Amino acid sequence: MPGSEDAPRIIAVCGKGGVGKTSVSAGIVRTLVNRGAGKVLAIDADPAVGLAAALRVKVSATVDDIRNRLIDRLRSGEREDRKDLISHLDYEVFGALSEQSGLAFLAIGRPETDGCYCQVNEILKDIIGSIAGNFDFVVIDGEAGIEQVNRRVMEKVTHLILVSDPSAKGLAVAKTIMDVSKRAVAYERAGLVLNRVRGNSELDRLAAPAGLEIIGWVPEDDAIREADISGKCILDIPDCPALTAIEKSLLSFGVIV
Repeated sequence: MPGSEDAPRIIAVCGKGGVGKTSVSAGIVRTLVNRGAGKVLAIDADPAVGLAAALRVKVSATVDDIRNRLIDRLRSGEREDRKDLISHLDYEVFGALSEQSGLAFLAIGRPETDGCYCQVNEILKDIIGSIAGNFDFVVIDGEAGIEQVNRRVMEKVTHLILVSDPSAKGLAVAKTIMDVSKRAVAYERAGLVLNRVRGNSELDRLAAPAGLEIIGWVPEDDAIREADISGKCILDIPDCPALTAIEKSLLSFGVIV
């Protein structure tokens, strides 16, 4: 149960670009916050930082900003022992957290510096994991592939949600991500959300790729479209069919009860 001594429920949302993955991620965050389900951490792991825009969060610094500054210092010859390095990074990552409307937000950003710097990367991932442990729910808006979440954010998620629109291309990408996920990341459950579906007649024509469970479908909704166009925070818009459908998907998937 969230809020117990158990680990938080970590929901990673992935899918082909343009299928509405970030809108679904924002809808999940809204559902958890509005239901008072517990402490929520939203992590924007897509370099486009679309989740920040959907939640109207001002990002002062990303994890990759912190990473790149440190690597620049190391390249210039500065040296820190591991204890000081961890303390410094821990302080900066906590400083990059934004808090508003009952949730905390962390943006991963885009890595600008070439090279592995594996020690830095692993320490940052450990720090993110440590921060996540203070929350009941973690929602990760990932890049298209779950392997990016594994490499840069979390090694394990509890609920992997793949998002696709009704297009054959979107469904094929969801299937590919699912296949890669079996090797790239540890997860407890995986399911597919069909987004921007235009009614039951269209839904009846769709079939989930083999091995993927459809956990819900989200209708095309002018309220979400208008929020995107006007830049409204999804936390502030009235209930609408799309948001209701996202909540039902979370219930059927066992994220909330």
